[in-house]
Amino acid sequence: MKSMSDKDLDLEDNADSRIYEVGYLLVPTIEEGGIPAVYGNLKELVLSLSGQVISDEIPRMRELAYTLGKDVQNVRNKFDTAYFGWTKFEMEPEKVLELKKKLDLDSNFLRFLIIKTIKENTVAARRFIRRDTIHRKTPGVGGTDIGVPVEINKEEIDKEIEAMVAI
Repeated sequence: MKSMSDKDLDLEDNADSRIYEVGYLLVPTIEEGGIPAVYGNLKELVLSLSGQVISDEIPRMRELAYTLGKDVQNVRNKFDTAYFGWTKFEMEPEKVLELKKKLDLDSNFLRFLIIKTIKENTVAARRFIRRDTIHRKTPGVGGTDIGVPVEINKEEIDKEIEAMVAI
């Protein structure tokens, strides 16, 4: 997958539509009742640029790994949480630049990233691990069981440390 910017937008074969995905963070100051409207506006924007929505996920509140700042009406705001969502769509490459410019101007978007992708579902499925398939080592068969105390011989440890330091 390739990140999109103004300079590396591929325009050679602009007759064909390509598949893109936009992942975005919305400012947390939007009321929960307003999220569907902002989410719907993004889908309408894609459609207005002759795009076609393939799949998407409604934004959900997430804690951010680090604080992000955004200037809104000449005031610097800092956010520790945001609504995260994504939309996969098909669009002509030259229209993606227009989409990027319009998203840059929208004050509801804290950050966004547009990437080229494939049409197939690329969301990683959660894996289920059954408890009875987890193998634990047992005493006498190559190790110790978790939670079973093992006697520590301080003299042997000291000898091993001295042998390592002497090397």
